[in-house]
Amino acid sequence: MRLRAGFLLASTFLAAVLSGPSQAQTPAQTPAQTLEKVLYLLPAPAARPAFGPWMVAKQRGYYAAEGLDIEFQTAKGGVDVAKQVGVGNALIGGALGDTPIIVRGNDVPIKAVAVLGGGGLTQLMVHEDSDIKGPADLRGKTVTVLAYQDTTFYALLGMLAQAGMTKNDVDIQAAGPSGIWQLFLAKKAVAMASAPDYIGYVQENGGKVRVIPGDEFFPSMAQAILASDKTIRERPDFVRKLVRATLRGMTDIIADPAGTAVDFVKAAPENKGREETVQSIFEFYTQYVYRGQPKPGFIDRQKLTKLQDFYVAQQIVEKATPVDQLFTNQFVGD
Repeated sequence: MRLRAGFLLASTFLAAVLSGPSQAQTPAQTPAQTLEKVLYLLPAPAARPAFGPWMVAKQRGYYAAEGLDIEFQTAKGGVDVAKQVGVGNALIGGALGDTPIIVRGNDVPIKAVAVLGGGGLTQLMVHEDSDIKGPADLRGKTVTVLAYQDTTFYALLGMLAQAGMTKNDVDIQAAGPSGIWQLFLAKKAVAMASAPDYIGYVQENGGKVRVIPGDEFFPSMAQAILASDKTIRERPDFVRKLVRATLRGMTDIIADPAGTAVDFVKAAPENKGREETVQSIFEFYTQYVYRGQPKPGFIDRQKLTKLQDFYVAQQIVEKATPVDQLFTNQFVGD
C-alpha cells in the first residue's frame, strides 16, 4: 500500500497536556507472586491525561492483579508503535483505532484489540461565545491542528467533507503542541481540532470552550490497544488480561473523574498541582470519547469500514484492507 508523503509519522494524536491505592478495590498481591514484565509502547508521553486509563490501571494495581508488571515507553507516534509491535519489539502498544488501516497494507500484521470509547478522539473546539455550529461555519476562517501529518488534521478534513468543503476552503494552521491552543486562546483561530487534553490548557489560562463532537460529522475513532497477529494467536490470555485491566481504568474514570485524577497525578507526578485540570479533562473524555459503546472496549465494524472508505477516497491509503483483518472484539466483555 502506498502512503502519502509524511504520513508514516501520523495516525495518532494524543500529544497534548498531558502511588497508594485509592478507594477502588484492588486485589492484594501475595509476596510470592512473580509478575510478568511487559513493555507497553505509547505514542506520546505517559504523563498526558489522554493516557489516564493506563495510568489509573497501573496505579490502582489492576495490571498487577492480572500478573503483569507494565513498563510504559514512548514511541514516535502511533504508526511507529504499530511497526514495533508488528515486528515483535513489544508485545503490546497503543495508537488510534484507525492505525491498522494505515499500516496493515504495508504488511504490518497488527490488529486493534480494544478501543477506549465509542466517540472520536478529535473534537472541534470553538469559543464559548462563538456562533459556529458545525464545520460548514468554518469557511474562510482559521482553525488550528497539531500537524498536517496528524490524524486530527485528517479528522478535520473528514468533517469538512461532510459539509461539501475541502482544506482549501479553510485556513488550517498546523501549530504544534503549544501553538494549537495558544493561537485559539488568543482568538487568532476560531476553532481547534484536537483531543480533549487541550481544553485543559485553554481553561487553565482563562479561556472558555464549547465542544462540537467531531464524530457527529466524521466517524473518527478513539484510542486503541494494538497487538500483533502472532501475539493474538499465541498469547490470547495475555492480551485478555491487558485489555481487562486497562478497561477497568477507563470505567473508573467514567465513574469517578475526581478520584481517578488524584491517582493519575500520583502515577504521573509531572502533573502535580493540576488535579482539577486533569479532572476536567477526564470529564470531557467521559462525555465525548468514552461514551457510546455497547460494552467497554467494543470496536464498531461499521464505523471502521466508513473510516477506511474515507482514507481510500482521500488517497491517504491506496486500497482498502479487508475490515476483519483490522480488529477483533474477542478480548472485550470479559
